[in-house]
Amino acid sequence: MDDDYSEKSIQVLEGTEGVRKRPAMYIGDVGFRGLHHLVYEVIDNSIDEAMAGRCSKVDVVIHEDNSISLRDDGAGIPAGMHPQYQVPTLELILTRLHSGGKFEKKAYQVSGGLHGIGLAAVCALSEYFRVESYRNGTLYTQEYAKGKKATEVQEEPSQEESGTLIHFKPDPEIFTETVFDFATLSNRFRELAFLTSHFRINFSDTRKEFREKADPEEKYLPGEVNEEGIRTVSYYYEGGLQQFVEYLTKDKEDLIEDSPVFYHSEEQDGVIVEASFKYTAAYSETILGYVNNINTHEGGTHITGLRTVLTRVVNKFGNEIGAIKEDEKNLSGNDVREGIAAVISVKVPEPQFEGQTKTKLGNSEVDGIVQQALGEALEDFLVINDRLGKSIIEKGKLARKAREAAKKARDREREKGKGRVSLPGKLKKSRETDPTKRELFIVEGQSAGGTAIEGRDSGYQEILFMRGKVLNVEKSRIDRALRNNEINNIITAVGTDYLDDFDISRLRYGKIILLTDADVDGAHIATLLFTFFYRYLRPVIEQGYLYIARPPLYKVTPKGNPAKTFIKAKYNADHVYIHKEPELDKLMREADKNENIDPSNFTINRFKGLGEMNADQLKETAMDPATRTIERVTIDDAIESEEWLIKLMGDDVSARKEFIRHGVFDEDNSNQGLFYKVAFKDAEIEDLDDDDIDPEELSIKQDIGIDNDDDEDLEDHTGKELIDALEGLDLF
Repeated sequence: MDDDYSEKSIQVLEGTEGVRKRPAMYIGDVGFRGLHHLVYEVIDNSIDEAMAGRCSKVDVVIHEDNSISLRDDGAGIPAGMHPQYQVPTLELILTRLHSGGKFEKKAYQVSGGLHGIGLAAVCALSEYFRVESYRNGTLYTQEYAKGKKATEVQEEPSQEESGTLIHFKPDPEIFTETVFDFATLSNRFRELAFLTSHFRINFSDTRKEFREKADPEEKYLPGEVNEEGIRTVSYYYEGGLQQFVEYLTKDKEDLIEDSPVFYHSEEQDGVIVEASFKYTAAYSETILGYVNNINTHEGGTHITGLRTVLTRVVNKFGNEIGAIKEDEKNLSGNDVREGIAAVISVKVPEPQFEGQTKTKLGNSEVDGIVQQALGEALEDFLVINDRLGKSIIEKGKLARKAREAAKKARDREREKGKGRVSLPGKLKKSRETDPTKRELFIVEGQSAGGTAIEGRDSGYQEILFMRGKVLNVEKSRIDRALRNNEINNIITAVGTDYLDDFDISRLRYGKIILLTDADVDGAHIATLLFTFFYRYLRPVIEQGYLYIARPPLYKVTPKGNPAKTFIKAKYNADHVYIHKEPELDKLMREADKNENIDPSNFTINRFKGLGEMNADQLKETAMDPATRTIERVTIDDAIESEEWLIKLMGDDVSARKEFIRHGVFDEDNSNQGLFYKVAFKDAEIEDLDDDDIDPEELSIKQDIGIDNDDDEDLEDHTGKELIDALEGLDLF
């Protein structure tokens, strides 16, 4: 018998010790996402108070030391002696899991924090935690460190009648990332304000210089910076979901002029159902689902109910007005939803989520409740707005035609393979038979693909190389998308099919890794691939199968003993790979300033593409699990994901132009390259002959179609020519 395993080996973790022992079980991970999840757990309590009618606002502040505080005007946390456990209730809530007022429905009819571990988990994972509870003219305070109480509950009179303040600083012993991101939190707060009408969220960041390190793109963040250097933003929406839908569609073309917005709210069997949608001319659908204000990224029965009732009512409307003939098939759900932007929010007294991270609703009864609550309202909406209804039918028919053409093409491929789709010829297979152990690398170009094939482990790694850029599916219907060979090859290799026919059980890989060049062109190819996976194979992203490799842009090799010693001490290696140019500049400055080593003591190789790397280098940096750098692609913020896809890949050229003008190039002239100066030049342009112009600038002008023989022509081609040129180069 093994003496190492005996009665002494059995441990019982008291209080919140289990949270510190296995934090990822409670907050998802201990990186960037888990860090911000702490804030969401706290603000969810304020939202619960608002839904109970006891709270109108919350003030959130990131402090100079990167701690964060949240102060609401709710009822406060009960702080007196608990009758059963004989400890202060405030202490009980913060030190024992599954304690709280949300299990019975007397204090809260609905709540997101059902599990009763939110505040206790935040307290356990913070190196400093302070709670202030204002109740009936008394202030109760207590402080904690790493889940252990540092003070007893203190009482003192207060002029403020009610409210709660939680001030905490995440524990660096637990978290790999401890710097709060203003944009990430701001996006979530905006979302909560949309979902909780007449509730105000005030958000401030006092970090000043520290904030610039946290948010390098600070000048593009929401809100304003005051004279003291504090950035503030406030969110408040009386229109709730209707304003939410308008926000989602602000960069999309309406399906018809002044397209109306549907909105309905109703209670059925104790469940409050609230839904709003608008139809646009886009080809993709956007449906966001929330349960008790919690974003259910993976969907659930509430979204299923919305999709079902929408499909049924639209087809019924089409049949009644004769737009869908008796001998015609009804429109499918995908056909009906093409171009829709919808938000559904349900308040469920007893929600059943999959796990503490709450990403999918499992209550089967909610499906029918949603259908019952929305059915009649949808019918009335289409009758009143019959012009819109007819346009939805027409758009759905075009979508069906495209879908059926695509299906026929896929069926023909299956027939060629005797009922099975043959794997694409550009796929270099491995010997592994277990799909969960296989890895697929999607590589652009024959040269890069050849290098990847040499550098792979043929035991389990497979290579699919593409020829040219993938089609931008954001601007194409499904039939055109499936005529693209590269997209067809990806769908076939992945094995899951797509859209309504998607089946995750048929996935052929445990990891799908996008491997593109480290330059701008590679980033664009990756964006096109992201767009395709997001629109057609989204569960692959949601369930964590999609990754992107981060090959280096530079290889730095030291020359001479001082440089070699410097690199060895810093990286414990004979050479170092650098992924971004600023990283290289920083390394050279550090060597020069701290060690007095001139940049000439380093050999710097810049990789123009994956094809220029040898197989060993590519294997080391992007393919070997022991040494490679890859990142999982996640959808942390569905709203932000939609915004970026529409902005970068959609039809609105003006929005993309504004992003390039203000979001890519610095307006203070510090980082404006020749491309910017030519495309966005607004200074007075002199009438110069081509011979008088810098040859590089002339080349760029010719590339983007600017004729230098005419001053007026030049002035007319400021921002527009950049977009036109990029469109012509298929960069968008």
